[in-house]
Amino acid sequence: MKLYSINTGYFKLDGGAMFGVVPKSLWNKLNPADENNLCNWALRSLLIQTNDRLILVDTGMGNKQDAKFFGHYYLNGNDTLDGSLAAHGFSRNDITDVFHTHLHFDHCGGTIERVGDQLVPAFPNANFWSNAKHWEWATRPNDREKASFLKENIIPIQESGRLKMAGTPPADFDSNNLLGSTDFADGIRIRFVNGHTGEMMLPQISYKGRTIVYMADLLPSVAHIPLPYIMGYDMFPLTTLKEKKSFLQEAAENDYVLFFEHDPVNECCTVQQTEKGIRVKDTFQLNAL
Repeated sequence: MKLYSINTGYFKLDGGAMFGVVPKSLWNKLNPADENNLCNWALRSLLIQTNDRLILVDTGMGNKQDAKFFGHYYLNGNDTLDGSLAAHGFSRNDITDVFHTHLHFDHCGGTIERVGDQLVPAFPNANFWSNAKHWEWATRPNDREKASFLKENIIPIQESGRLKMAGTPPADFDSNNLLGSTDFADGIRIRFVNGHTGEMMLPQISYKGRTIVYMADLLPSVAHIPLPYIMGYDMFPLTTLKEKKSFLQEAAENDYVLFFEHDPVNECCTVQQTEKGIRVKDTFQLNAL
């Protein structure tokens, strides 16, 4: 197995929304806001190469939206999905599986592209993975979250005929395990969390003797490791709090590598127990492993 960090660009979101109840006087030191109170965030995917599969975890925002849309989110930087794949010797045609942690636009927008007046899969040879519970959540969204679930990103996946559903933990899984998991592929398990959105999937990967977890929106960045740092976007912040606390304790005890989708600077880190709670131990690039 080989892992590659795939940078697809950067975008901007309101700092207050990204840090929730934490005062700006604190979070602004971690990711300084511009004059519009916007902070820059990465759109970082993960490419997993196994013996017979090439799995892309999340696909960024894509570029099919109109100018008004990008006027809200300010896609920026020189990185692109195609450029990052090419830097490692791959193209979209090589991808066998696109794994969506969840179907918010900044995680799945690159899955579907516009060709003329048609919306078609950007990966012609891939299967597209979600899970039945999250698919229902995304296609029948609540009023608060529906702006993040865009039909043009989601419905064409189903229409392609290549939508696959990962198994979810049974209803009676160990209630002490807030992060119930199932197998996805050899060396890859899926952890499920529900604070940010319903049944978000976090790939947990056995790699070079280490355990790597793709954090998606449970921990968008290193700055979100302290427990109170919970996004205003989360549907169930108290659930996120429980999930973070449980996961970080496990990560510290087992020296997990955390891979960040949105941290604009840090790709990976490990964590440790301190007098102030669990905090960053080391930060590094994925290719340092």
